[in-house]
Amino acid sequence: MTTRSELSAAGAFLAERMPAGGRVLCAVSGGLDSMCLLHYLDTWGRRHGFSVGAAHFNHRLRPAADRDEDFVRDWCAGRSIPFYAGSGQVRGLAENLGLSLEEAGRKLRYDFLRETAEREGFSAVLTAHHAGDNAETMLLNLIRGTGLRGLCGIPPERDIILRPFLGLNREELAAYAAAHGIPHVEDETNADPDAAARNLLRLKVLPLLRQLNPRAEAHMARTAALLRETDEGLADLTERYLRAASVQPGRVTVPLGKLAEVPDFLRPKVLLGLFDLLGAGRKDIGTVHLEALQALWNSHGNDARISLPHGVTARLAASRLILETLPPPPSRAELVEGCPLRWGDYTLTLLDRRAGAGLPLRPGPERVAVGPCDGGARLTLPETHGGGRTVKRLCLDRGISLAERDRLPAVYAGDRLAAVWRLGVDTEFLPEGEGPCRFIQILKHTEENSHEK
Repeated sequence: MTTRSELSAAGAFLAERMPAGGRVLCAVSGGLDSMCLLHYLDTWGRRHGFSVGAAHFNHRLRPAADRDEDFVRDWCAGRSIPFYAGSGQVRGLAENLGLSLEEAGRKLRYDFLRETAEREGFSAVLTAHHAGDNAETMLLNLIRGTGLRGLCGIPPERDIILRPFLGLNREELAAYAAAHGIPHVEDETNADPDAAARNLLRLKVLPLLRQLNPRAEAHMARTAALLRETDEGLADLTERYLRAASVQPGRVTVPLGKLAEVPDFLRPKVLLGLFDLLGAGRKDIGTVHLEALQALWNSHGNDARISLPHGVTARLAASRLILETLPPPPSRAELVEGCPLRWGDYTLTLLDRRAGAGLPLRPGPERVAVGPCDGGARLTLPETHGGGRTVKRLCLDRGISLAERDRLPAVYAGDRLAAVWRLGVDTEFLPEGEGPCRFIQILKHTEENSHEK
């Protein structure tokens, strides 16, 4: 039976977070948990000067989906509770983004809840997650592989999302529903252990754990709360180390010396914090990526780099670790004589005479194009005395960084690399002395009123 103190704890949770006279939006599927929350919020709210609205998202994945929406709408009408309905193309989103149906449904559902709250003036969105849901989340994260944050379970509060029932288990909510005559509808997939991993945990694993200890879910909830406190303390410590980072649009830089001061156990959190500073987010950043980053900074090798999710590149330069989300260089484009072409930060013009700064090529029938610079390609320059060297090596010799190298205009005669700006022209494509030539005039726009030398 649900105790008065447990429900009082839910009320205290709400009272601490919302001013008197506020309006809250309850996410209601029509199932037992959310109907209990809606009833509790309506009853508690009438006594404490709060008003509640109900929001139902129809996933349209089950034959009974419209029945559930009608059920919640009718119940709300009987108690004069404002009702808001929404729906979305869950299957289409799952296919387009490569998500599971559960992930796609969750994204659309929370988008709908937040948009409805903002549009209708609700100060918070409340969901009916309880101790069983929390235990399922902890177990799922554990068996998939996780760090400390994954074992913290479902947060009781995140931006405008509040979860006042995390201290209650399913049996206590069922007792509350029975005591107050609260009706609900059943999701037929909840009884199918093959429908989702959560159902397998709910129907088979958690009952076994309760045989070992009837209060298994409560103890897991307590553990999650303790771990959240630890995680919050580590977050404060992480913030101190992140203050050493320099943040610019599309780039975060931190001295390797400062990273060396970070304790080993805290390094993953500091690295994830760098992604947050970059604005790339930490979604899809897994253990393998964090280990690759740690190996990179331990290598102390300039010009070393790795590619990471969300278009992020991590590299070392001048004893610094740099994370950046620079856009990729433009693709290859043909140069037409006399017609200026904008390529990245440069404007290139193919001429039949030398004019200003640029690259001279011998006359020939090949089409001339500009494109990205391939670090593994080779150039034979006069100063290399007949021996070809890779573009990567030539750039290192000249102190040209990896990021700069990738955006240098490379000139192609036909399909062959003929020249790279700031490096020079391959001897095979050099004109003879001051004789006839094709000349690629190059202007770099980041240097006002001057040519790059």
